[in-house]
Amino acid sequence: MPSLKDVKDKIVGVKKTAQITSAMNMVASAKLRGAQEKMENFHPYAEKFNEAMSNLSGGGNTDQFPLMEVREVKNVELVVVTSDRGLCGSFNSNIIKLAEQKRRKYEAEGKTVSFVCVGKKANQSLKKTGKVRNQFLDIMSDFQMFNAREIAQDVALNFTNGGADKVEVIYGHFKSVAVQRPVAQDMLPITPLESEGEAEKRISGDYIYEPSTEEIMDVMQPLYLNVIIYNAMLQVGASEHAARMAAMDNATNACKDIVSDLTLVYNKARQAAVTGELMDIVGGAEALKG
Repeated sequence: MPSLKDVKDKIVGVKKTAQITSAMNMVASAKLRGAQEKMENFHPYAEKFNEAMSNLSGGGNTDQFPLMEVREVKNVELVVVTSDRGLCGSFNSNIIKLAEQKRRKYEAEGKTVSFVCVGKKANQSLKKTGKVRNQFLDIMSDFQMFNAREIAQDVALNFTNGGADKVEVIYGHFKSVAVQRPVAQDMLPITPLESEGEAEKRISGDYIYEPSTEEIMDVMQPLYLNVIIYNAMLQVGASEHAARMAAMDNATNACKDIVSDLTLVYNKARQAAVTGELMDIVGGAEALKG
């Protein structure tokens, strides 16, 4: 049985760990509110942007736009967005697992796969594959639209130069505070966004644009890529804090359980020590009587 001092030291250490995890839980909770607000504020803009892209690309000639060029898929690029920091449960590992599943699927079809890693965790896990074409690190804690623009420009340039025939972005979708799921979204080539159901609901007619649709699309397409990347980063930012909040709450509860178990061990050890001392005293008294 461990000594009383050893058990007491363990109890003190676990209690200090519980204080740290509880504080991290509160910090994650405070950061989650801000990240969730940014994500929700961006959502109406993204919806309107998608609606505008639907109107412009629905009936236009896509052959003249390099970012809408559909060609035989030989090279696939996966943009993997994770956090820079850990301690958020299985959140990052689930995103990386989906990226690996996509890689194996495309390679089984005879396609070449490359990665663009956004966030340290993606780069740490995927660099061992030797397929990381570019990485953007130390930006997820305080990213802005210009970070998304830099990533989108790099990916678009590689696509137009023939380095990739298809691009997907993989990130953690924030469904709720309790649920964050990894998803894959097509990014390039840009396809007309309007579905058949939406087309039937919409009033028939054609729009006249000034300047021309082609000129507007030349400007809108790069912005659309910015929106996709920035939305993925916002989703990951909110999901990271939610996952960390849950992980730290679980860690705090686990520490409490460990303290309870160690306290029981401490009480047993103390009782054994007291019993041993009493036995020595009784034994000594009996010896004196004899």
